Amino acid sequence: MVTKEEVIEQYDIEPMNDADNVDLSEDDLENGSKGQLIKRAGQLRDRRNELNQMASERASNRDDLNAKTREKVDEAQEHREKRDELNEQVQEHKDKRNELNAEANELFDEVEELKGDMELGSGKSIEELKEEIEELEFRQQTEVLDAEDERELIEKIDDKREKLAEKKEKVDDTSELDDLVEEAEEVRSEASKHHQKVTELADKAQEHHNQMIEAYREADDIRDEADEMHELFVEAQEAADRHHEDFVRVQKRLRELDKKEEEERKDERAEKREEEKEEAEEIYQKFKEGETLDTEDLMKLQKTGLL
Repeated sequence: MVTKEEVIEQYDIEPMNDADNVDLSEDDLENGSKGQLIKRAGQLRDRRNELNQMASERASNRDDLNAKTREKVDEAQEHREKRDELNEQVQEHKDKRNELNAEANELFDEVEELKGDMELGSGKSIEELKEEIEELEFRQQTEVLDAEDERELIEKIDDKREKLAEKKEKVDDTSELDDLVEEAEEVRSEASKHHQKVTELADKAQEHHNQMIEAYREADDIRDEADEMHELFVEAQEAADRHHEDFVRVQKRLRELDKKEEEERKDERAEKREEEKEEAEEIYQKFKEGETLDTEDLMKLQKTGLL
């Protein structure tokens, strides 16, 4: 499992230093001078902009990692589809192989059955029968036998010759058997070809399966990095938002101070006008009483509209 520190190092991410953050206490806000608040607003604004830039870079890295994750997932899916396609072909060749092997087995069973019918696999061979006949004929020619033994010997020779003739006839009539054996071997050979395809395709399917597993593993690793990068983004964005909120609070406080100053100036102006009016009324009263006014007094009367 990847750690936040590893992601920062791997992607050369600028770490967020809390010491660079700007704090704003309630006392600073309520009791700070206007100059102090203007300075603090500038600090908050600059740090907010830095943090927003930091958050933007981290979000961009996160989005890149999420895109790479999707690419790896798509790659894994392609290997999955290819594997499944190959496995379908494997099954098709398996079915054909099994079908041909069953057919070949049936043909070889027929061969054995035909051999049994022909008795080619049982009894004595042609050469053995020939040798036995020659031995019996040699006895007939060289031994002195009574009539009964002579008759039995002749019967044996005739029996052997009959078996020899039957054996030769069966051997001469094996074309059907040969054709059946050839067909069975051809079917078996075709089954072997399908078995070879099963092996080749199964190996390829396994390769795609392994590549699919590897792609999913890589996707998981990259997704973990993206998750850590998202946490880094949230960390910077939340700090930026806090600085922005404090900046707005300071701006609001500055507007309140400006409004207060304006009201104070307005009150001062009203008070000054009231004083000027009272002074002008006193001068006007003197004028009515016949006192001589100087130029400054006349200007004060004009300013207040009394002259």
